[in-house]
Amino acid sequence: MKKILILTAGFGDGHNAAARALRDAIELVDEDARAEILDLFADSYGAFNTLARKTYLGLVTYTPKLWGGIYSMLENPFVEKQLGGFTRLQNTLEKILAETQPDCVVSTYPVYGHVIKKIYASHHERPFKFITVVTDSITINSAWFKAPADYFCVPNEASADVLRAGGITEKQIQVLGFPVSPIFAENPNELSLPAGKEPRRVLYIINTGKKKAGKAIDRLLEIDDVHLTITCGRDPELRAKLIERTQDFGDRVKILGWTNQMPELMMSHHLVISKAGGATVQEAIAARCPMIVNQVIPGQEEGNAELIQKLNLGAVVEKNKEVAEAVELAFEKNASLWTQWRKNLAKASKPDAAKDIAELILEDADETNPRRKSVKLFETTPARVMRPELPANGNGAAQMLLCDFHIHTNYSDGKLSVPEIIDFYGERGFDCICITDHLADPKRLLGKLSELANMTLAQEQIGEYFAIIERERQRAWHRYKMLVMTGVEFNKDGYTRKTSAHLLGIDLKAPIDASLDIPEIIARIHAQGALAVASHPHIMKSEWGKNTLYLWENQEKFAPLIDAWEIANRNNIFNDIGLKRLPFIANSDFHKPKHIYSWKTLIHCEKDYEAIKDCVRRNEHVAITLYRDFANAPEKNMRHGFETPKIFQERLQVVGG
Repeated sequence: MKKILILTAGFGDGHNAAARALRDAIELVDEDARAEILDLFADSYGAFNTLARKTYLGLVTYTPKLWGGIYSMLENPFVEKQLGGFTRLQNTLEKILAETQPDCVVSTYPVYGHVIKKIYASHHERPFKFITVVTDSITINSAWFKAPADYFCVPNEASADVLRAGGITEKQIQVLGFPVSPIFAENPNELSLPAGKEPRRVLYIINTGKKKAGKAIDRLLEIDDVHLTITCGRDPELRAKLIERTQDFGDRVKILGWTNQMPELMMSHHLVISKAGGATVQEAIAARCPMIVNQVIPGQEEGNAELIQKLNLGAVVEKNKEVAEAVELAFEKNASLWTQWRKNLAKASKPDAAKDIAELILEDADETNPRRKSVKLFETTPARVMRPELPANGNGAAQMLLCDFHIHTNYSDGKLSVPEIIDFYGERGFDCICITDHLADPKRLLGKLSELANMTLAQEQIGEYFAIIERERQRAWHRYKMLVMTGVEFNKDGYTRKTSAHLLGIDLKAPIDASLDIPEIIARIHAQGALAVASHPHIMKSEWGKNTLYLWENQEKFAPLIDAWEIANRNNIFNDIGLKRLPFIANSDFHKPKHIYSWKTLIHCEKDYEAIKDCVRRNEHVAITLYRDFANAPEKNMRHGFETPKIFQERLQVVGG
């Protein structure tokens, strides 16, 4: 098994995106390879790293020129020498490298090369291959290439020229493109010409300049046949204002909050408007979607904007009011300028760059260094520790399964994305989970308000939600042998606790109208072979928030319809569920990482969707457990073929002790 360690950092949008794309591509190219992503800044510096990230975001948002000056300081030789001086990070990385012995280390952030250089400065050579994946274009800070690497992967020839001028040999430079999600390479898009009566589909990604976004949208909608899709991120106030501002334009405007479907959106639109972020620009190029750049952060983003202009892939404007003019110009004269942009993008686009870089990494990893020791990280562990890999089709033997059927992502009011949830639970050895984001009744006032506040699934994103979980379900089984179900928490919120109910639909195959009454929702859940579960049905004593007692107060009506009741929700135990001898399960009601330490369900059956649901329905072989992973986290990790590095084991013991 080839072992690849990918190092990243959460400063800017490109580093983590590149790391995730590489991990996914490596495991697509070679099913036996294991790639792990580590952000050692987060792991080594904790709260200080969080503060540093917030400071960085504040600088680039509110004082971009000041950040440009700081960025240019990295070219100073004195500053460059200090890049390897992150003592705590160096110690952490040195121990991880010694214990895990990876075949290849990949860095998507420039500091790691300097730290690795310092680690191996005074003794033996590196016992692994090292590849730096440069995520900037053209204005590439020398910090990226002043530290040695076996290869430097760059997104384009203009960037390669910068490295050549910096003394990097031709053999070391690999012009393979920017590693975008493999989704960009799956379905090459063919868009109709945005001319005549054909709608001009424009994607507007609002990052900064939010106060002026409204006026820019007004001007765009003055252009005939422009249809806008607007993404607002996690800004419910902005989303609510824009919905109100554009309500008279009907289906010409679609306003989204945070979305997982940026590849699909870019590939289905004629233009994208956004700031010159590294990942955004490269994703637009991969999607062959011409770009109107409306903001450039000095330093790191200047090269991205220059790339757009140099290759004639779109336009760069200095003021928001110029955006509409650029869009109008692109579509006039039978969209002649837009057509030229698309032709140029076809030449520049490398949607399969992640796959090409993954092949380079795996080929490099084949050249085993005789000095590398054989260790157990990522390797198959003894049968007495590893669980047998059982197919999810009912053909395996019964076993004890650790389950959590109540999990929220950032599609509603959770902190983690769907892919992050998959990795979070998969790495902890869970056997089955169900993602159950809130879906409010759109006919109720509280439901409308909660959707506008981004606390529940947006109606227009329900299809996307199901599609993303289905995609991640396959990855979860391939990578972790973990079953993933799609679910929804139906919110029927009234003005009192006795008129409020929350109902889980577990293992849904298709969306269900949340405006239906509860008995009809339950009937439709059952029609899909899914489970209907009463969520936190009794009085909660340890959590803030309104109680939802309607189902409990009307249990004579609903007990014959509901498959199970939550007897435990996070840190709450509802003894009355047991006293009534109602069928039960226990869940975390997960919203953020610390909620993992809460009540869970144990089921003894085959590792199979239908077998699990059958146990819940019959309420047989079901137990609950209070989850703690400090003491046995290493054993849980070994179930998936890799050990927790000792340095992290020590930290877990300190936290858990």
